[in-house]
Amino acid sequence: MRTFTVDEAQSLLPVLESLLKRAIEDKRSAEEVESDLSGLAQQIYLSGGMRVNASMVAKQRAEMEDHLKRVRDSIAEIDSIGVQVKDLEAGLLDFPCRLDDQVVLLCWRLGEPSIEHWHTQEAGFQGRQPLDERFRRRSGSSNRPN
Repeated sequence: MRTFTVDEAQSLLPVLESLLKRAIEDKRSAEEVESDLSGLAQQIYLSGGMRVNASMVAKQRAEMEDHLKRVRDSIAEIDSIGVQVKDLEAGLLDFPCRLDDQVVLLCWRLGEPSIEHWHTQEAGFQGRQPLDERFRRRSGSSNRPN
């Protein structure tokens, strides 16, 4: 597992923020199309059947699948960097970081100007704590994948 220093994680935020925003936008777009398709299905059910423009429905399904593929691709790209997407809706990312003899997670949420929090792997977001001097004095090299 790759670990990051605060500086390294911070330097990745512009790229990660862009990928995250793209994933969130595509997820919302897919949900809108899905809602439209569900509404059509409900309308068909309630009316006991009706004529449907099959090519339009197929186009909508393909559009929804395209959005979902872009969501998966964005998340996979973030994951390939070594960063964990914890909550897409909240825009929550975790960066593994070595602190003394344990791996903790630097925690960043979309909209925050910089990485200012961390938590243990067990504590999760609710256990977020402000970065302290132990993190500030660690700069430079990270552990690359073994």
